[in-house]
Amino acid sequence: MALPDPTPGLVVSYAYLWEREARAGQEEGAKDRPCVIILSVQHSGGERIVHVAPVTHVQPRDLADAVPIPIATKRRLGLDDQPSWIVTSELNRFVWPGADLRPISRNQSNTFAYGSIPLGLLRLAIEQIRQRRRIRTVSRSDDLTG
Repeated sequence: MALPDPTPGLVVSYAYLWEREARAGQEEGAKDRPCVIILSVQHSGGERIVHVAPVTHVQPRDLADAVPIPIATKRRLGLDDQPSWIVTSELNRFVWPGADLRPISRNQSNTFAYGSIPLGLLRLAIEQIRQRRRIRTVSRSDDLTG
């Protein structure tokens, strides 16, 4: 299994656990979905901590909570043509690659990434995240705290 380098902007298939699901006691994401790597940090002990933002078809009530993905970007990534957003109000954090990384399809069982979003779109998502007072973050690896 060849894993991609977890660089910011890479869109991976991931079993994202929404913060509301974690609060309700769920430990597994209900659905595999595209997620954008927002931050990837290599620690001195060798482990890499990754933060991902989910991609959703559900239009946000507040436009400050998500960034729309242009249809041309979705097509280049091989995603559907339905409107989609990168959610910027919450993240999942885990040790790469983690147990929740998924193949992008049954036909491509050794492929875990769709490709990367344009740098401008990544910067827009990161800026929206930075402007928030608090980001809801769900830690998905048992050895991560806080």
